Amino acid sequence: MNDLANFLQFTTWPPRADWLFWASLILVAAGLLGELVNRRLGLPRVVGYSVVGMLLAATGHGIYSNGALDARLRLVVDLALALLLFEMGSRVNLRWLRNNKALLWASAAEATASFVAVGFGLTLLGVDPLISISCAVLTMAASGAVIGRVGAELQSAGQVSERMVAMTALNTIYGVLAHKLLMGWLQLEQKGDWLEAVAQPLYAFIGSVIVATLLARLIAWLMRKLDLRNENSVLMLLGLVLVALSVARVLNLSTLLVPLMAGMVLRNTTERPWVWPRHFGTAGGVLVLLLFVAVGSAWTLQALAAGAVLALALLLLRLLAKALALVGLARVSGIDARQGVALAVCLSPISGSTLVLFSEVQARHPDIALQLAPVILSTIALMELAGPIAVQWGLRLAGEQQPHAAPNREAKR
Repeated sequence: MNDLANFLQFTTWPPRADWLFWASLILVAAGLLGELVNRRLGLPRVVGYSVVGMLLAATGHGIYSNGALDARLRLVVDLALALLLFEMGSRVNLRWLRNNKALLWASAAEATASFVAVGFGLTLLGVDPLISISCAVLTMAASGAVIGRVGAELQSAGQVSERMVAMTALNTIYGVLAHKLLMGWLQLEQKGDWLEAVAQPLYAFIGSVIVATLLARLIAWLMRKLDLRNENSVLMLLGLVLVALSVARVLNLSTLLVPLMAGMVLRNTTERPWVWPRHFGTAGGVLVLLLFVAVGSAWTLQALAAGAVLALALLLLRLLAKALALVGLARVSGIDARQGVALAVCLSPISGSTLVLFSEVQARHPDIALQLAPVILSTIALMELAGPIAVQWGLRLAGEQQPHAAPNREAKR
């Protein structure tokens, strides 16, 4: 056989599959399983994608191994989240929020209630206060990836659907700001330098807003001259978003805020309606699929064994706090109690955003991250399957799941 291998010019014998083979196999498996759970079980396709990721984690090949996140898969997460958050930001109508101040109050109330409930609740369960507060900060943001993907797949429309998108965008902003303050506090505890502790969060936020505004202005200028239905224009738009993401990574800005706020600025400073293929076409769709596989693999058996109970308590506290706040302010903000419950359920997923925030803690404060890992990774693992189903159930409760509706339909406000 060796002679035959030499004759056929095999580089290695026996032949060994490279990373491209395994990546392609994962794509095929995730795509097939996504279609299977959608057609046979009526569940969102992302459930199937996440199952493939969870199988990878169970065999020791997940994104989190040897106490650290795989840098290559983390890049995939950043790229895919940038696309999804930019799309989400481009759907947020700030005029609506200005006209309905009660909606802003409801958003702030549910985020604050979630933070207080998780932080105080975990402390009562015996968790160190610093770790409890860190868990509350990292889980403040709802998952824009899950909410955006499931909502688009179900073609939902209505008050709950629109509020779900707007509140998730606001949630992400709250979460990133709270995370930057947390990083400043940890820096202060470590070095005792007030100037550095205050300057870094300010720099990250202001810098992210500037880059996001420049990106939105550039896209608006270019796309006035181009047809967004043209494939080349869509690829150019995708490239601009990824360039801005690269700038954010190089300048140590928020990779979550930059694309989200760029979409919001674009949506609210131009009169032209912005319509492009979902996830910017096939290339973006592949990244989104890989996102759910990667995040689904972000756990280990050791982390799950150590943190599953606390993670379950965290999720229940978080959901209860959101439900109480949103139902309590439902009438004031223009919805009924049933819609308030549905909205709380739709805002319950956490996923890629939490993983990105956790990775930043790990990069600068590995000792704190080591204590956070069991709870945060277990929380992500539990919600990878439950999160998409929760969004689907919430939209059904609100009567806004429309699987046969026309694509790109927007709810009237």
